[in-house]
Amino acid sequence: MNSLVSTSHLQLAAFALGTIGWILCTVSMGIVEWRVWHVDNTTIISSGIAWVGIWKVCFISYLHVSPGYREQFCHKFSGYDSFIPHEIYAAQGLLLIAMFTGLLGLVATIFALRNVYMGITHKTLIAPFFLLGGFFYIFAGLCVLIPVSWNFYSVTQNQSIAFPPSYYMPSSPAAQEAGAAIPVGIVAVILLLLISGLQCKPRRLISPSAHASLGRRKPLLPLLPDPLSCCSQWDLSV
Repeated sequence: MNSLVSTSHLQLAAFALGTIGWILCTVSMGIVEWRVWHVDNTTIISSGIAWVGIWKVCFISYLHVSPGYREQFCHKFSGYDSFIPHEIYAAQGLLLIAMFTGLLGLVATIFALRNVYMGITHKTLIAPFFLLGGFFYIFAGLCVLIPVSWNFYSVTQNQSIAFPPSYYMPSSPAAQEAGAAIPVGIVAVILLLLISGLQCKPRRLISPSAHASLGRRKPLLPLLPDPLSCCSQWDLSV
């Protein structure tokens, strides 16, 4: 039991990193700064900077407030907006999938670690759940990698978005740069893919005694006593 618990520390560390990766994935989905647009016309966008996220677009404006104060205006995207580029639609769906599958990976890992620390050494209750958690982490990492890399490519190409007039946004920025959500997503991808490799190597968690007990089979019939052992109690020299 002690050797089994001592060899599970690597998976316990992987669980901690997986939790951090899953939290960063969720945080990147909520951050609005996926793209940072720099605009020349500051009549409405007073700061000259607008933030384009995967759910909404925001900017600072002094137009409708008193001097010396500022207000952040945000306009949420709807599912019927046809001007939204494909990479933003992909990010909305894939990050939701990544959040769900990453949570499933955490649940599978928790169940496997619970069995380890409770002394349940049967391999069907440990190794498959570590493997399942690793596969969930891989899938979640790929679901984060695709929208992060796609949106980063759009930023590097300075691609425009044809916003309608109600958004008070220009169709193209003077310049744009990657926002905070992209590096957060990159760190989440690194952690999720890194721990998936640790989770997919659970064989070392099965102790030698567990392998030996699994290899021994109970006989179908009870063992009969040795007849010579009975005769050994009598003096056969007569």
